[in-house]
Amino acid sequence: MRTDEAAIARWFQKHGLAAGRRTRRGLLASENRDGWLFASPWIAGFVLFTAGPMVASFVMGLMQWDLLSPPQFAGWSNYTRALRQDPLVWQALRITTAYALGSVPLQMVSGFSLALLLNTGVSGLRWYRTVYYMPAVLGGVEVSLLWIWVYQPQFGLANWMLSLVGIAGPPWLASQTWALPSLVIMSVWGVGQSMVIYLAGLQGVPTTLYEAASADGANWWGRFRHVTLPMVSPVLFFQLVMGIIGALQVFTAGYVMTAGGPNNATLFFVLHLYRNAFQYFKMGYACSLAWLLFLYVSALTLLTFRSSSAWVYYETELRT
Repeated sequence: MRTDEAAIARWFQKHGLAAGRRTRRGLLASENRDGWLFASPWIAGFVLFTAGPMVASFVMGLMQWDLLSPPQFAGWSNYTRALRQDPLVWQALRITTAYALGSVPLQMVSGFSLALLLNTGVSGLRWYRTVYYMPAVLGGVEVSLLWIWVYQPQFGLANWMLSLVGIAGPPWLASQTWALPSLVIMSVWGVGQSMVIYLAGLQGVPTTLYEAASADGANWWGRFRHVTLPMVSPVLFFQLVMGIIGALQVFTAGYVMTAGGPNNATLFFVLHLYRNAFQYFKMGYACSLAWLLFLYVSALTLLTFRSSSAWVYYETELRT
């Protein structure tokens, strides 16, 4: 009798476990289905508005198309023309790179410096954070129109402030020498956005690390160098990558404030692309320019990621 009961118990145990496995598989399948269902709006948007247009632009880059007549296949001639026959491509690439080399470090240093000041326990932190962030809310066209007035040679704010200390201000946007530096200086206008990110990173540094460094005799520079910088290096890395990508795609300032002038001194790459697409109606050539810019931005971003192992510290990593 006991043998029969043990056999029946084993039978139920065996089939119960099998049913449990089927139940778990059913739950996992249901979770996967729900996950894909919730992600489907983003996937659909990515396919329709990002991946789809990218594929279409690559195909169009192999065509000759003026938006009025049917496109004609041209192979790689658009890319050959851009790299070998259009001197404005290299001019625009040089100007855009120079702008990025000036604006990205300037924004990072100014934003990080403001965050360090606000992280010292100053009273009214929320008020200062709001005041510095508010300029970043304005759109690109509004900011460009505002800075046209600031840089006006006769009655602009910049030259008026320089005149107070006895300096005759330059013509700024009308000067081939000063036009690009003017736009680089203007890029600091939206530094409040990066300041908030830096401030969040600084406030996430454990105070125990500063206490331990002070106990070891470290002064303010030692604490900054060996505690602050390593702990916020992921934030600096994020801001560097996003800054490079954004600076290489600058368009509004050059289009609204200078129209690429004077003498192509502010001819940004995206502005040159825009002109070919919507002024000269060379859509196929413009698409090839877009892909060249994509490859350039991707290469610089990849180099930045490769360099991160030498200077970015992640607290979860084990270093030997």
